Amino acid sequence: MSRMMNEKATWRSTVKALFYLLPMLVITITFNIWPILSSFLMSFYTKYDYYTDKVSAMGLDNFKFLFSDPDFHLAVRNTLIFVAGVVPITVILSLVIAILLNQIKWLSGFFRTVYFLPFVTSTVAIAMVWNWIYHSDYGLMNYFLGLFGIHAINWLNDPHWSLLALIIMTVWKDLGFNIILFLVGLNNIDPGYYRAAEIDGANAWQRFLNVTVPMISPITFLVSVNGIIGSFKVFDQIFALFGGTPGPGKADLTIVYYLYQKFYTEYKYPIAAASGVVLFFLILAVTLVQMWYSRKHVHY
Repeated sequence: MSRMMNEKATWRSTVKALFYLLPMLVITITFNIWPILSSFLMSFYTKYDYYTDKVSAMGLDNFKFLFSDPDFHLAVRNTLIFVAGVVPITVILSLVIAILLNQIKWLSGFFRTVYFLPFVTSTVAIAMVWNWIYHSDYGLMNYFLGLFGIHAINWLNDPHWSLLALIIMTVWKDLGFNIILFLVGLNNIDPGYYRAAEIDGANAWQRFLNVTVPMISPITFLVSVNGIIGSFKVFDQIFALFGGTPGPGKADLTIVYYLYQKFYTEYKYPIAAASGVVLFFLILAVTLVQMWYSRKHVHY
């Protein structure tokens, strides 16, 4: 096996490898690469007949429209607030729960399954449950708030609270997968590091900061990147929770929901494509910043 790995590549071996990869390359190019390139080109169409697929003119008018459209400004604002609310809470809660689950020996498999179930449950089913939880009259959320003397909140019909309601539901839904990732990272830490820290007199908090946090930093980076990308693309939770609307008074309008409205409701395909391009560069910029930060603070 090692001899085969050390052999130099030849034209024959390269062509043979390409034949093996050909089916997957065709699928990837057809369903991933080509749609991305087509969307990028469509974002510059200024005169486009979608019946005949004929382009009469190209330019930057679609991007000018986006930057002057108040709805798009609102969508960007709501998306950034959503990302800033969901990702840090999800990462911190997932890590805390994973540490607690890692200490539990009795029924540990049961608790891990319970926390993972929301991740594999249909978004529509989850939205139906949370619609009941958020009900202004007999919802479970308002019942618990009432125990502390807080008046009932109209979570799904009040523009001031609907985005928070969406954030809470999304955090609950995304916890399971991240907990599993953190559990894998925690189980891969050599116990010798903790014993050495104890010998040096480190208490539990110091062991967490100086051993656990650095050792699971690659998992934390992975969870953060996945969380940010997924949060920027939020759509199905909004559609299911608010019955096919972007929340009361467009309070939960996000970039992807804006794209959906332009594409499927208003049939403004070039504008929808332009909003997708803006979203792509937003995600790219944030991911590059994360990668730059990880070079200094992630320990492999």
